[in-house]
Amino acid sequence: MGVLYIILIVVAILIVWLIATYNGLIRSKNRVDEAYSDIDVQLKRRYDLIPNLVETVKGYLTHERETLVKLTEARTSAMRLNDKAGATLADKEQAENMLSSTLKSLFAVTENYPDLKASQNFLQLQDEISDTENKIQASRRFYNGNVRDFNTKLQVFPTNLIANSLNFKKYDFFQAAVAERQNVAVKF
Repeated sequence: MGVLYIILIVVAILIVWLIATYNGLIRSKNRVDEAYSDIDVQLKRRYDLIPNLVETVKGYLTHERETLVKLTEARTSAMRLNDKAGATLADKEQAENMLSSTLKSLFAVTENYPDLKASQNFLQLQDEISDTENKIQASRRFYNGNVRDFNTKLQVFPTNLIANSLNFKKYDFFQAAVAERQNVAVKF
């Protein structure tokens, strides 16, 4: 009778461990999905702010229409990829990096327009977009942290045995664009 109890206890412990491991993987996967959703929320905010910025700037930037067109095109492209079901993380990342780059170009161009820089609407929108860009970066860091934790769970023993048998897949990290990795040239 004693051996049967020991076997039942070992089986019960094994079942509890399997359940706890599976639930831990699901919790981590849901955290990654939530973090990705947080990025989408910030991107939506950015998409909503850009048309207001374009309208505010239009009256001042008579010679810089090309910059505004590029900004509008970059926003449209990023929104389209963000809503596209089959778009990969790399595709979305590239579109978002292009949009960030175009926004930086716009703010650089505005240096030539002192009236625009003094406009309260422009300053407020510029602050809002800058704040949104910071939140996007924070959301991406949060996402990458959750991806790191989840991917680590998928790779460590013995959790990897359960993860592999249940077809859990690694997530990709958000990465900086090549242009954003290079040093900024400061000229006086």
